[in-house]
Amino acid sequence: MAYTKKTSKANEAFQTLKADLAAGTARCCYIFYGEESYLREYYLEQLRKTLVPSGFEEFNYHRLEGKDLTVQSLSEMAEAMPMMAERTLIVVTDFDLFKLGEEQREKLVAFLDDIPPYCCVVFVYDTIAYKPNKTMKKLCRALDAHVQAVEFRPADSNDLIAWIARRFRALGKDIDRQTAEYLIFTCGGLMTGLVPEITKIGTYARGKTITQSDIDAVADPVLSAEVFRLSDAVLQGNYDKAARILGDLLKMQTEPIMILAALGSQLRRIYTARMAIDSGKDKYWLMELWDMKSDYPAKLLLSAAQKTTADWCGDAVKMCQVLDRRMKSENGIDAAGELKLLLVRLGARRK
Repeated sequence: MAYTKKTSKANEAFQTLKADLAAGTARCCYIFYGEESYLREYYLEQLRKTLVPSGFEEFNYHRLEGKDLTVQSLSEMAEAMPMMAERTLIVVTDFDLFKLGEEQREKLVAFLDDIPPYCCVVFVYDTIAYKPNKTMKKLCRALDAHVQAVEFRPADSNDLIAWIARRFRALGKDIDRQTAEYLIFTCGGLMTGLVPEITKIGTYARGKTITQSDIDAVADPVLSAEVFRLSDAVLQGNYDKAARILGDLLKMQTEPIMILAALGSQLRRIYTARMAIDSGKDKYWLMELWDMKSDYPAKLLLSAAQKTTADWCGDAVKMCQVLDRRMKSENGIDAAGELKLLLVRLGARRK
């Protein structure tokens, strides 16, 4: 698997945060960002427990929204002394540090240079993306010097499977590795989305051991899983099943352009799997190419690719690209109808 410097730095920052908490301390300032919001909220709570004594949250724990917030207001709150505690904790959500005007940015640099030692500030990027602007060199230097930026990424496959098993055990259920991988494929690899699904499945299942049938009965599949099933139905020549899956997606008001994008992406993956088969490459090549965290989706791709040819895959990808351009450029196009027609054409090419 590819292991970039960015990956290494992100992991180092995450491990540093864990070490801080294990030592019962914290830095003066953090940035929390990344798509795994479950872990982000977990570590925010751990920070709160570490720094703020129970019963004194009103005086020592403050949550601020970034909209309309000024650095002056933040600075004044940070200067307030803790009450019956050694530290205060301020959590600021969606305050884009790189979108501030020059005056506010200068004040932010001064604030970061002089955060009171009894205060911990956490900037949380929730609904906005964390995109450092390297052209703002003074701000970047201040952030590098005083702020620990922690990215919360999806867990590695082994860690995620172990976490899933623990969640089910808490419900009095067991789940084997293969079924856990199927759950991840069906519901996605983010803990945030898996938590409610595990609760539903654990409540529904009658037996002690969770089965794929339990998952299929009550879980809400992510779009990528549904599109995989749709593409697999096309490859099997089962147009009725493919049309039914597409119809269900449209009934759930999934935007046709999103379905097409997911279908095009899936067909590109199948194309690379077909290329792997034709050139003698294995699942590990696919895992590295698509940055997969386990071999489960790679094996599914290879299985799907065995049902088709490189020529068909190439044509299918081009057909998706053509329809994508039409959907984005033509006015009044019947997007849902064009998607259904695309399935017919894909099926016809299989014959």
